[in-house]
Amino acid sequence: MQLNTLSNQTLAMAGIAQSAALVRKLATTGSVPLSALEASIGSILKIDSDSVIDVYGSLAGLKLGLETLQTLITGYRVTDPELARYCASLVYLQQQLSNEKALLKTINTGILKAQSQSELYGLLHENVMANFSDVYQNTVSTIAPRIMVNGDDQYLTRTDIADKIRACLLAGIRSALLWRQCGGARWKFLVYRKKFQAEVQSLLAQV
Repeated sequence: MQLNTLSNQTLAMAGIAQSAALVRKLATTGSVPLSALEASIGSILKIDSDSVIDVYGSLAGLKLGLETLQTLITGYRVTDPELARYCASLVYLQQQLSNEKALLKTINTGILKAQSQSELYGLLHENVMANFSDVYQNTVSTIAPRIMVNGDDQYLTRTDIADKIRACLLAGIRSALLWRQCGGARWKFLVYRKKFQAEVQSLLAQV
């Protein structure tokens, strides 16, 4: 398939934005839209896919990410610094991770384990979330600077919520990798910003 297209880059960016939005919602409210969570967590398991949209299951599964991305890239002021920071950190950490072969092997092993777990228990089962959480802590969290998540302590201190947050951050790393595989680059985003804005609107119209 042809990866290096504006549409694919936009979808991958929406995947990053969706992960960031899920992290904040979990940290501040303890709950998230189930369809968005399924799409993001499911993307981690999609090592081989026929298309970029197949990584997320469907365009509808990326609705939250597209809406979040639209907010982030509309205008020339940063309308949501916290979400922008999460997104930028995920892109940076993925780039650093790409040079760490041992960590990548650990992630791959964790994904294979999660595939078996999800078949047995279901994609969003606590065992799957705990596995992804451990994978994140043992790999991405070892790279500086770590992503500091802001939120309400009543949610941040709950093990099940913390596991989901780390799983969503791992999903963000997956989308950042996909973005690079699709030819994503900061300079392209800056040069073609209006084209990306138009593509987001077009994709949202199809949801």
